[in-house]
Amino acid sequence: MKFRFLVSIIVLISMISIVKAQSAGIHLMLGYPQGEFKENVDRLGYGFNIHGTLWSASKERPFTIGLNVGYLVYGEESERRRFSNPIPDVWVDVNRTNSILNFHLLFQISPFTGTWRPYVEGLFGGAYIFTSTNIESEWDNEEIARSTNFDDYTWSYGGGAGLLIKLSENLGDVSTLYLDLKARYMFGTNAEYLAEGSITVDQKNGNVYYDVLESKTDLLSVHIGVTAYF
Repeated sequence: MKFRFLVSIIVLISMISIVKAQSAGIHLMLGYPQGEFKENVDRLGYGFNIHGTLWSASKERPFTIGLNVGYLVYGEESERRRFSNPIPDVWVDVNRTNSILNFHLLFQISPFTGTWRPYVEGLFGGAYIFTSTNIESEWDNEEIARSTNFDDYTWSYGGGAGLLIKLSENLGDVSTLYLDLKARYMFGTNAEYLAEGSITVDQKNGNVYYDVLESKTDLLSVHIGVTAYF
């Protein structure tokens, strides 16, 4: 699973480095698990995504293709613990995060011009779903150690719709800057993952127990950000 994920990331980075994007955007997003995923993760996720396209959609060529990469946190836990049994008088902060890193080919249709530009889009790719734990110094929040507890890979595809609202023009290399509002629904194949409360640590013997969940990983997300046409 990790090998396929790394290969996919390398391919995406290579494509981005070879072809200069003609439009690019960055967004904050909120994610709402759907279906089976919601039964195991009934909370709001948050994160961000970036995208770039090979050319800017126009009246003459109203579609474009590109790449989209996003990161979503769907669970968090924090607690104070003793650093170790032999050193019981030193305390550290233990932080656990459940995350999804997704990467997709992006297909976008935007046949309109002007101040208001509605569009639709389709996406196909995959997601790396993982849980990591790190410990930090209580004194200065410096990270002491980090480990990935559990991970898996899932394919995902879906679509969305949005609206570009013109903010400004002729900003140096940026020909037009837009406020970008959108919503997406992504269908995710089955994956194994952890959620909040899935990890139990026996403080007496130090054993760690994982309550591994499995389901499809459908996700509804809403986004707000900016998109620049070059």
